[in-house]
Amino acid sequence: MIRSRPLALLTLLALASPAGALKLIVWDRDLQTKLGYGESSGNQMTVQLVRDYSGPVVVLFSREEDERNRGLYLTVKSRYDGTLKAGQLTLNVQNMPVTLARFLSGLKLNLLLQPTAQVFLLPGLRTVADKTADPKDQGDR
Repeated sequence: MIRSRPLALLTLLALASPAGALKLIVWDRDLQTKLGYGESSGNQMTVQLVRDYSGPVVVLFSREEDERNRGLYLTVKSRYDGTLKAGQLTLNVQNMPVTLARFLSGLKLNLLLQPTAQVFLLPGLRTVADKTADPKDQGDR
Protein backbone atom coordinates (compact mmCIF):
# COMPACT_ATOMS: atom_id res chain seq x y z
CA MET A 1 0.00 0.00 0.00
CA ILE A 2 2.81 2.43 0.80
CA ARG A 3 4.49 1.83 -2.58
CA SER A 4 1.30 2.48 -4.51
CA ARG A 5 0.81 5.91 -2.93
CA PRO A 6 3.91 7.49 -4.58
CA LEU A 7 3.06 5.79 -7.85
CA ALA A 8 -0.48 7.17 -7.73
CA LEU A 9 0.88 10.63 -6.91
CA LEU A 10 3.35 10.52 -9.84
CA THR A 11 0.58 9.41 -12.19
CA LEU A 12 -1.66 12.24 -11.00
CA LEU A 13 1.15 14.79 -11.45
CA ALA A 14 1.87 13.52 -14.95
CA LEU A 15 -1.77 13.88 -15.92
CA ALA A 16 -1.95 17.37 -14.43
CA SER A 17 1.25 18.61 -16.09
CA PRO A 18 0.99 21.04 -19.02
CA ALA A 19 0.50 19.79 -22.55
CA GLY A 20 3.38 18.97 -24.84
CA ALA A 21 5.32 21.62 -26.61
CA LEU A 22 4.38 23.95 -29.41
CA LYS A 23 7.56 24.35 -31.44
CA LEU A 24 8.72 26.85 -34.00
CA ILE A 25 11.63 27.02 -36.40
CA VAL A 26 12.66 30.19 -38.22
CA TRP A 27 14.28 29.75 -41.64
CA ASP A 28 15.53 32.19 -44.23
CA ARG A 29 13.17 32.57 -47.20
CA ASP A 30 15.08 29.93 -49.22
CA LEU A 31 14.79 27.40 -46.37
CA GLN A 32 18.58 27.05 -46.38
CA THR A 33 19.58 28.54 -43.03
CA LYS A 34 17.93 27.97 -39.68
CA LEU A 35 17.79 31.34 -37.92
CA GLY A 36 15.83 30.47 -34.80
CA TYR A 37 14.14 27.85 -32.69
CA GLY A 38 11.54 27.89 -29.95
CA GLU A 39 9.59 25.53 -27.75
CA SER A 40 6.80 26.06 -25.26
CA SER A 41 6.71 24.74 -21.73
CA GLY A 42 3.66 25.47 -19.65
CA ASN A 43 2.55 28.99 -20.46
CA GLN A 44 5.94 30.16 -21.75
CA MET A 45 7.70 29.85 -25.08
CA THR A 46 11.48 30.13 -25.06
CA VAL A 47 12.81 31.31 -28.41
CA GLN A 48 16.37 31.76 -29.65
CA LEU A 49 16.85 34.08 -32.62
CA VAL A 50 19.94 35.08 -34.53
CA ARG A 51 20.71 38.77 -33.93
CA ASP A 52 22.86 39.52 -36.96
CA TYR A 53 20.32 38.72 -39.68
CA SER A 54 17.88 41.09 -41.32
CA GLY A 55 15.47 39.95 -43.97
CA PRO A 56 12.47 37.87 -44.90
CA VAL A 57 11.92 34.56 -43.11
CA VAL A 58 9.61 31.59 -43.00
CA VAL A 59 8.32 30.52 -39.59
CA LEU A 60 7.19 26.92 -39.21
CA PHE A 61 5.08 25.79 -36.24
CA SER A 62 4.45 22.24 -35.12
CA ARG A 63 2.31 20.73 -32.39
CA GLU A 64 2.90 17.46 -30.61
CA GLU A 65 0.33 14.69 -30.94
CA ASP A 66 -0.97 15.34 -27.42
CA GLU A 67 -1.75 18.96 -28.32
CA ARG A 68 -3.60 17.89 -31.45
CA ASN A 69 -5.64 15.37 -29.50
CA ARG A 70 -6.52 17.97 -26.86
CA GLY A 71 -7.41 20.58 -29.49
CA LEU A 72 -4.75 23.07 -28.41
CA TYR A 73 -3.47 25.86 -30.67
CA LEU A 74 -6.08 25.18 -33.34
CA THR A 75 -5.70 28.66 -34.82
CA VAL A 76 -1.96 28.29 -35.44
CA LYS A 77 -1.04 27.64 -39.05
CA SER A 78 1.95 25.46 -39.80
CA ARG A 79 3.65 28.23 -41.82
CA TYR A 80 3.89 32.02 -41.66
CA ASP A 81 5.98 34.44 -43.67
CA GLY A 82 7.69 37.12 -41.66
CA THR A 83 10.69 39.34 -41.11
CA LEU A 84 13.62 38.98 -38.77
CA LYS A 85 15.54 42.17 -38.08
CA ALA A 86 18.20 42.48 -35.39
CA GLY A 87 16.69 39.67 -33.33
CA GLN A 88 13.09 40.89 -33.62
CA LEU A 89 10.64 38.55 -35.33
CA THR A 90 7.47 39.82 -37.00
CA LEU A 91 4.91 37.45 -38.54
CA ASN A 92 2.50 38.26 -41.35
CA VAL A 93 -0.83 37.16 -39.90
CA GLN A 94 -3.78 37.74 -42.24
CA ASN A 95 -1.67 40.31 -44.15
CA MET A 96 -0.92 42.23 -40.94
CA PRO A 97 2.52 42.44 -39.30
CA VAL A 98 2.37 41.04 -35.75
CA THR A 99 5.29 40.73 -33.36
CA LEU A 100 6.03 37.26 -32.06
CA ALA A 101 5.26 38.37 -28.49
CA ARG A 102 1.83 39.63 -29.51
CA PHE A 103 1.12 36.50 -31.57
CA LEU A 104 2.03 34.25 -28.64
CA SER A 105 0.01 36.31 -26.16
CA GLY A 106 -3.06 35.45 -28.22
CA LEU A 107 -2.24 31.80 -27.51
CA LYS A 108 -1.84 32.58 -23.79
CA LEU A 109 1.92 32.06 -24.04
CA ASN A 110 4.57 34.42 -22.72
CA LEU A 111 7.71 34.96 -24.82
CA LEU A 112 11.14 34.44 -23.31
CA LEU A 113 13.54 35.67 -26.00
CA GLN A 114 17.13 34.48 -25.91
CA PRO A 115 19.09 36.20 -28.68
CA THR A 116 22.04 34.28 -30.08
CA ALA A 117 24.81 35.22 -32.46
CA GLN A 118 25.05 31.71 -33.84
CA VAL A 119 23.31 30.46 -36.96
CA PHE A 120 21.75 27.03 -36.52
CA LEU A 121 23.21 24.99 -39.36
CA LEU A 122 22.25 21.59 -40.56
CA PRO A 123 24.66 19.55 -42.68
CA GLY A 124 24.80 20.76 -46.28
CA LEU A 125 23.13 24.11 -45.64
CA ARG A 126 24.69 27.48 -46.36
CA THR A 127 25.56 30.05 -43.72
CA VAL A 128 24.49 33.67 -43.87
CA ALA A 129 28.10 34.55 -44.75
CA ASP A 130 28.03 32.11 -47.67
CA LYS A 131 24.92 33.80 -49.03
CA THR A 132 26.30 37.30 -48.83
CA ALA A 133 29.74 36.48 -50.25
CA ASP A 134 30.42 37.80 -53.69
CA PRO A 135 30.52 34.85 -56.15
CA LYS A 136 33.56 36.48 -57.85
CA ASP A 137 35.47 36.12 -54.57
CA GLN A 138 34.75 32.39 -54.39
CA GLY A 139 37.46 31.50 -56.92
CA ASP A 140 37.88 27.94 -58.19
CA ARG A 141 37.01 25.56 -55.39
